Amino acid sequence: MKFPYGISDFDSLITRRFHYVDRTDHIPLLEEAGDQLLFLRPRRFGKSLLLSMLESYYDRNKADRFESLFGGLAIGKDPTAEHNRYFVLKWDFSGVSPVGDGEEIKRNLYRYLNLRISAFSNYYRETLPDPVQIDPQDALASFQSVLNAVQQTDYPLYLLIDEYDNFANELMMGHRDTEESRYQAILSGEGCMKALFKTIKAAAGSQGLGRVFITGVSPVAMSDLTSGYNVAENIYLLPHFNALCGFREDEIAAATAQIAKECDLAPTQADEAVTMMRTFYNGYRFSSDAEQHVYNPTLALYFLKAFRRDCRYPKKVLDSNLAMDRGKLQYIPRLPGGGQLIFDALAAETPVTISELADRFGVNDMLYAAKDTNFVASLLYYFGILTFGGVTPFGRSELRIPNLVIRKLYAESIRELLLPEGKDNDKGRRAAEVLYQRGDMGPLCDFMEQKYFKVFSNRDYAHANELTIKTAFLTLLFDDTLYIMESEAEIERGHADLTLIVRPDMRQYRVLDILIEFKFVSLKEAGLDGKTLETMDHEALRALPAVQEKQREAAAGLARYQAKLKTKFGDLPRLRSFSVVAVGFERLVFAPSDFCRK
Repeated sequence: MKFPYGISDFDSLITRRFHYVDRTDHIPLLEEAGDQLLFLRPRRFGKSLLLSMLESYYDRNKADRFESLFGGLAIGKDPTAEHNRYFVLKWDFSGVSPVGDGEEIKRNLYRYLNLRISAFSNYYRETLPDPVQIDPQDALASFQSVLNAVQQTDYPLYLLIDEYDNFANELMMGHRDTEESRYQAILSGEGCMKALFKTIKAAAGSQGLGRVFITGVSPVAMSDLTSGYNVAENIYLLPHFNALCGFREDEIAAATAQIAKECDLAPTQADEAVTMMRTFYNGYRFSSDAEQHVYNPTLALYFLKAFRRDCRYPKKVLDSNLAMDRGKLQYIPRLPGGGQLIFDALAAETPVTISELADRFGVNDMLYAAKDTNFVASLLYYFGILTFGGVTPFGRSELRIPNLVIRKLYAESIRELLLPEGKDNDKGRRAAEVLYQRGDMGPLCDFMEQKYFKVFSNRDYAHANELTIKTAFLTLLFDDTLYIMESEAEIERGHADLTLIVRPDMRQYRVLDILIEFKFVSLKEAGLDGKTLETMDHEALRALPAVQEKQREAAAGLARYQAKLKTKFGDLPRLRSFSVVAVGFERLVFAPSDFCRK
């Protein structure tokens, strides 16, 4: 099997016989959905390959290759009447430089459009009755020349636009005054992008433009374009397009089974690979009405390609191409309440709930409007950092972190926010390694008291409780190269606060499985103030009645979880279990589970 990691050209993918997860069965649904469609998905979710597939399907110049390209796919067995019935023009706005003032960006945009129109003219030179006239100063005039030429034929134009919101994303991530003025010059009033989309709207139907398909990440720019282009139908929330981009689990299972066969591995290893991928990559549900979750295709292909090449799992489960999404999480804390929302989502005690997904907000809203949880959570949904998880009994939508890879981005975002100094990060990492390797909780608790507690106490979203303590530990302990790690992991209807189970492929190394139960004692329950706590030694802390009671509760919970972990994962001879009791937001008392029972 050859996996097309990083390949978004459909023609090349099929011709070179790469593995293709067939989505051509959606073509009739797309035709029925409307003539001008807007489809949103997070970065690296296969949108460009989708557009490339549509380009090959509708391109009149590829009619003689229809069987070789689509004969083995679903649509090849029952094609629609529109296949190979269009001139196809494709624009990708991520290829337009956003550098410079409004006028320079306009020149960049026009230069790019003219290059694409020139390529279009050359490609169709034998079927267009007249050559397309390129106006170096006005790409809209060049586009009108395309439409004029197309109108003289029996074939309409299909316009494909990728990354339509690229400029808006640049502004959101930068948030500088100069960027705002640039954006306004592009999209407001008679800005070049708004003028372009007005031209597209005017050309639809009567002037030779038959269909338009637009992809992007969020609806931010579309809101600002509304007065110039208010005809696109939003299909990204419809349940029958939930898996239009993304892999279903049965498709993942079929691929791992074939890899196991080619690598001469036991079928159980294929099943184990599916379990690994489900934990790290599954969980996306883009429509609240969809029944199935889907896998991120870029991450899935990254894993499958390495699995096939090496006949073992990749050590790093987070592909570096997705690591850039960390920038979006760094942007969210700049919004009012954004830090609290990220912290709460990582804690995973309860899902984030919203009344409805925000789907109409412009750049002015991003910069100046009041930001409530609904607004910020909606942005995280579009970024792929939250996804639909269900509906509350009161009809509100639940949003959850989709999988362990995204949870890692949350953990790293909070850690970098609280520990911006590299040396502090290094100390925290070394303290975590002592726990992994030797089962010694001491250095980690010392670091938490001396560094994290002092930083947390200055953050308005860090209110001391058991959940806060657990989340703080999670940010320091997260290591997906060694562990399958979950907070509030469900184990046969019970919940363990924090479980770090060594990945199956990492059991050859001498790292420990870790189970931690957290408890919290308020200053009032302890009968002490913060200054007194700071001066107490550990034996005095441990002797406090409230602390001893919490340790007994934690020990009972650990005993239950240990038995259930054994049922789920088998014998875990290297399992180390700990209770960690926080006294206020000042001190920590920890103990191995055997000590607690004594």
